[in-house]
Amino acid sequence: MSKIIAVVSGGIDSVTMAYQLRAQGHDLHLLGIDYGQRHRRELDCARLAARRLGAPYEEADLGGARGVLRGSSLTDSAVDVPDEGAAGGGPADSDVAVPGRPNIVPNRNALLLSAAFALAVVERAEAVAFGIMAEDIGPSDTSLEFLDAFLAMERIATRGHAHPDLDLIAPLARLLKREVIALGDQLSVPFEDTWTCFRGEEVHCGRCASCVERREAFTAAGVHDPTVYAASRAPSASA
Repeated sequence: MSKIIAVVSGGIDSVTMAYQLRAQGHDLHLLGIDYGQRHRRELDCARLAARRLGAPYEEADLGGARGVLRGSSLTDSAVDVPDEGAAGGGPADSDVAVPGRPNIVPNRNALLLSAAFALAVVERAEAVAFGIMAEDIGPSDTSLEFLDAFLAMERIATRGHAHPDLDLIAPLARLLKREVIALGDQLSVPFEDTWTCFRGEEVHCGRCASCVERREAFTAAGVHDPTVYAASRAPSASA
């Protein structure tokens, strides 16, 4: 089995990916990344996942990047996180910041993966694992084309320093959110200790695009949603 640097945000997808890789017998090293996101509570969940998996955990402090990542509700306190369905709310999985779509941080994944590959070099890892799912795949830095191109670039950038077969894998790329939740349920992922909300408050707001996607995916998967939401609507139960 391989030594893998798993980029883990603390959300359902990346934590489930880490549990899946551990179940397959891989040697995991988890990496959390602070890129100035307002919902840094997710990193607490990433650290907790590493402890439960008995895996080393490191956190890259790229928080200073928030200044050049301004204009997104995820990184810029001047931009409100919209409720899903509100003007400019946009889908949770968007990755291109354009006016009216504030939930997007352009080029973020290139930043995160650069940190992961740097760690892969020093740890002599054989792969970097990234937790995108089928609904994430879009035209920009969540596309399979981007991942292929990024790997090609990193194999040049790390030539002579990294593992000769260094790879970039996306184990969940063919799974829908509901299928990721079903997989996590099979792997006994503690969903209550994952974080999704863009607002990063004491509990999930239940209203932003990411919370709505989370809630609906649990319902579609027929899996009990243990999440505490601030919104008045009760958490979904098993279908």
